[in-house]
Amino acid sequence: MSTLVPPITWVNGAPVLPTESAILAGELGDLNNAFGGGLNTTNLQTPQGQLAQTLAAIIGDKNNQIAYISNQVNPSMSSGIWQDALGYIYGMTRIAAAGTIVQATCVGAVGTVIPAGSVAQDSNGYLYSSTASATIPAGGSVTVQFQNQTAGAIACNIGALNTIYSAIAGWNTITNASAGILGNLVESRAAFELRRQQSVAANSVNSNSAILGAVYAVPNVLSAYVIDNPTNSALSYGSTSYSIAANSLVVSVAGGTSSAIGQAIWSKKPPGIPLVGNTSVTVYDTNYPTPYPSYSITYLTPTNVNVYFAVQLKNNAQLPSNIVSLVQSAIVASFNGQDGGTAAGINQITYAGRYYANIAAQAPSVEILSVLIGFTNIAGATNTSLTFGIDQMPITSTSNVGVTLV
Repeated sequence: MSTLVPPITWVNGAPVLPTESAILAGELGDLNNAFGGGLNTTNLQTPQGQLAQTLAAIIGDKNNQIAYISNQVNPSMSSGIWQDALGYIYGMTRIAAAGTIVQATCVGAVGTVIPAGSVAQDSNGYLYSSTASATIPAGGSVTVQFQNQTAGAIACNIGALNTIYSAIAGWNTITNASAGILGNLVESRAAFELRRQQSVAANSVNSNSAILGAVYAVPNVLSAYVIDNPTNSALSYGSTSYSIAANSLVVSVAGGTSSAIGQAIWSKKPPGIPLVGNTSVTVYDTNYPTPYPSYSITYLTPTNVNVYFAVQLKNNAQLPSNIVSLVQSAIVASFNGQDGGTAAGINQITYAGRYYANIAAQAPSVEILSVLIGFTNIAGATNTSLTFGIDQMPITSTSNVGVTLV
């Protein structure tokens, strides 16, 4: 049986949907033909007009579903179980959750070893485990990375990680001079796709992209960057002029455990290439009978750097009473990629414009006058963009966001 309803057409394998108005016109024509002609097809309040609108809506909805399913095979548009299926091709699964990461200062006797897995507690009762072993040097303090044992975007504000939970002789105090990098409850669509792109090279070896892909496959890694210096002299790299020794490689990683990171780097790095950084771990080549050959793998654990925001909104009576806290939370969510965008990370640039959409989404009456960012404090937030170095992991919290109603 023929119909006047236009079908979906396919151009280069992609669906092109007819407009709803064209579908409605086709349905009205079909009804008129079915009843022998003479129906009023201009008044949509008639029974035939109501029926045609209903049928057109049903067809339009099904067309949209077909287009949605067709687009799910496109990695840049897929989501949910479709995106998971694309990840399976590369041996990837979605990161379900990660705990907040904090750089803490541990004070104690010189020579005291704080083993990986040592536990500290924050002021809210959450337990954090150290991700790498550390030894207190001369001077009596060392910076150690801790990760919340509870997954999710749980804030750890400045000074909150302040209690040693698992006592170690010679380890006296702990505190954090900067807020933690928020964890996440589930990996977003955008973050998963970025990791998929980066993981494609993980099947290869002896390249920077292969190392990066392997490191991103380590559980709880939040950000990473790999760069080498192929020259015969030291190289000052990035916005912080980080020094990379001649003919060496630096892998900067935030999050994850040192043992897993070291194994990932060793599995992909070229043999005989020196590594630069501030964290070392021993890995073993289990391809041989015991005793296994051992290698010292060095990588860079970046320093947390606080990012501050100064936001100005036009004041009006329609703004919600809690607009300040809404905007603060919106900025933190965007900063950490929880709005579906890309999180701020190692050796990246973040732009003030990145945060406009989520701020505006907090209420229909929001009118943004300015969003400025900076490194020092809220008053010093005067930039429209910030560039982070290879040795910097950007972090923020709601207390770093100032909102002014003008």
